[in-house]
Parts: sequence; C-alpha cells; structure tokens
Amino acid sequence: MHIAVVGLSHRTAPVEIRERLSIPEQTMEASLQQLRADDQVLEASILSTCNRLEIYTLLRHPEQGISAVGAFLSQLSGLAVEELTPHLFTFHHEEAISHLLRVSAGLDSLVLGEGQILSQVKKMVRLGQEHHSVGPILNRLLTQAVSTGKRVRTETNLGTGAVSISSAAVELAQLKVGQARGLDELVTLDQEQVAVVGAGRMARLLLQHLQAKGCKGLVLLNRTVSKAELLAADFPALPVQCRPLDDLDHCLSTCSLVFTSTAADTPIITAERLGGLNRRSSLMLVDIGVPRNISADTAGLPGVQSYDVDDLQEVVNRNQEARREMAAEAEGLLQEESRAFLEWWDGLEAVPVVNRLRRQLEDIREQELQKALSRMGPDLSARERKVVEALSKGIINKILHTPVTNLRAPQPRQQRHSAMRVLEDLFELQERPPEP
Repeated sequence: MHIAVVGLSHRTAPVEIRERLSIPEQTMEASLQQLRADDQVLEASILSTCNRLEIYTLLRHPEQGISAVGAFLSQLSGLAVEELTPHLFTFHHEEAISHLLRVSAGLDSLVLGEGQILSQVKKMVRLGQEHHSVGPILNRLLTQAVSTGKRVRTETNLGTGAVSISSAAVELAQLKVGQARGLDELVTLDQEQVAVVGAGRMARLLLQHLQAKGCKGLVLLNRTVSKAELLAADFPALPVQCRPLDDLDHCLSTCSLVFTSTAADTPIITAERLGGLNRRSSLMLVDIGVPRNISADTAGLPGVQSYDVDDLQEVVNRNQEARREMAAEAEGLLQEESRAFLEWWDGLEAVPVVNRLRRQLEDIREQELQKALSRMGPDLSARERKVVEALSKGIINKILHTPVTNLRAPQPRQQRHSAMRVLEDLFELQERPPEP
C-alpha cells in the first residue's frame, strides 16, 4: 500500500487553472466515487478550497495509481494531462504525510497561519467518512491532521492574530486606495462606498474586517435576502443594507469598492456588464471567489481596478516575515506528529506476520487438543471438554501476547523489520507461492 497526494495550489497554479479544478460540495460524492472506481485507488479524500485542490489516496501501486488520479484531474478540468502536469505536485509516503500536516496547521497557506484551512480539512474528513471513500489508513491520517492543526494553534502563537483571505482582501483594498491617494500605506475605508456580494463564511469575515478597518456602512447583496439579513444582524454596529442580487447593477454604478465571494460557477461581473452602466469614475473590484466571480477582462476598462485572489500576495508579503519565527516553532510539532503516524503505520506491517504465527499455533493447538480428547475417552463431559479447550486457547494467547505487543510497539522501522525476519525464520512463517 502506498500513500500519495496529487494536487495544485496557489504556489503552483494561477487562478485560471485552479478555478477549473474546483469541486463544490454537491458534486464531491460523485468525484470520490469516480476515484474509488479505479482498481488502483484503495482509499481517497479530496481537499478543495479557493487556493488548492489536493487528492489524498491510498494506492495499490504508486505509478498506476498516480496515473489514475491524473486522468481524473484531466477529465475534471477539461485539460490534457500534459497541460496540467506543470501545475501539479505529487508527494509520496513521508512527504505526503508531512504536507498534509503542514496544510492543516496553516503553514502552506497563502496567509501563513490561516485558521480557515483547519475547518476545511475537517470538512474533508467528514465528507470522506460520509461517502465511505476513506478506510482505516486515510481516516487515521486525516483525523490526526485535524488534531495536529488544533495542537499547533494551542501550543504555539501561530494562530494568534492570524489573518485570513478575507482580511488580506480588505488590506489589499486599503493599500490600493492609499496608493490612489499617493500614499504607500494602508488607509481607512471610511470614505468608500462599499458593497459585498455573497453571504457565506468568507462574506462574514469580510464584514468583520471591513468594520475593523473603518468602513462606515455597506450594501450586502445575495440571491436570498433573508440570508443576508441574518448575517447583517450579527453586526449591529455596522450599518448594512441588504439587497437582492438583482440590484447588483445599481451597486456597480454607485459604489467605489465591491468585494465578491459567491459560489457562482461563472463570472457575475464582466466587462460587458460594466460597459453598459452609467457608473462613477472609479471602481475597485476585489474578487476572492474561486471559480472567479469577476472576469479578467474588467481590468481593461477605464477607471476600473480589478483584483483576484492571486493579487493578495502583495499584502501577504508585508505580514509574512513577522510570522516566520512562529512557523519554525510549529515545524517541530509537525515532525513529532509525523513520526507518530509513521510508527503506527509501520506497526500495521507486522499484522500479516502475527496472523500467520497465530494460525500456525492455532493449528498445532487444535491438533494436540483432539489427540488429548481422544485419549481421555468418551466419558468426558461437555463441560470438561470446554474447560480443556479454554485452557489450550489461554496458553496460546499467553505465549503470543509478549512477542505481538513488542512487535507492534513504536520502534525504528529497521528494528521492527529485523524482529519480523527473526520470527519468520524461527517459525518458518514465510508465505509460499501457491502450487501450480
């Protein structure tokens, strides 16, 4: 068996590639079933966020299994494998385990220490369990990744004051508004007419950070106005006008700053749409949706500044240096957790040897028991027979207990393999190929 992860992220692929590989929750079951339908994929789980798509697998054979995952990604994206390959990364065994732990801890995020990724990993675990695509190996690994992410945030300062994609988007707006005023610094947004499109988790964080950065009020648009109203009710100090998505044209005409974060599959703001409006002279669009909510051609319009998630790197770099020391502290914990999983996994290798030993001793026990019972004659009662059989089983279990416990205990891989070879030689436990 072979653990591997194949994927792409903000580090390896631009947003125009990532958006073609985004898997919404409503199609996750079908995607997992498609992966598991391949004979090479024993277990599978998918992490899909705005900045990454990663497929964690337990494979029968590494090469054939990776090829199967690549074929799935090609079909999903509509891109040839050759087009995708430059944007993909593949990690095996220890590297795959280490990568997952780093992701869960927020060490591989665009925003170092981002807290949202942990909830997304939790979601990956839940969906894998609900759709029965994970087995004992991946379930153990993914569950440990969640507990590791929690541990990093509890035992280090990495999660303290950690910014999210949403806060980085607000800071980007602050920076660009400041630069438009001739200032290379973050300015308050108290003079901006702000609109937020969407009412999900990312929108909630946008409202939280906009309020903190001086926004005096905003328009919140959503397909379902009642959902927008529920979100607005959590921000009583921030004046929020809740409107249906049908009012988007009006907001694009009157607002100076518009954030988008919806689950739409195609852009809802295009150059064609903006071109047909009688809008104000300047408009800044900040899109944190993947797939993108704002088409790339909007950036070519006069008076329009358009940014997507890939543009957040500018403000992220400003905050990154201060967090690197915290990240180094977390790396030690990740190494410890990785070793713990590998020791558990290595212990599973002993199971076939232990089972062969148990079967051999059980065969001997059964043979000797029948001999003993035949010598005792027919006068032996059923109760006495049960006592003798229980005695024989108890002796076997006592004999097996110490070597089995020691064999499966945490220890260096080489030491365990040496002990397994000794056991196989002493008891002649080597598996023999079936006779033709």
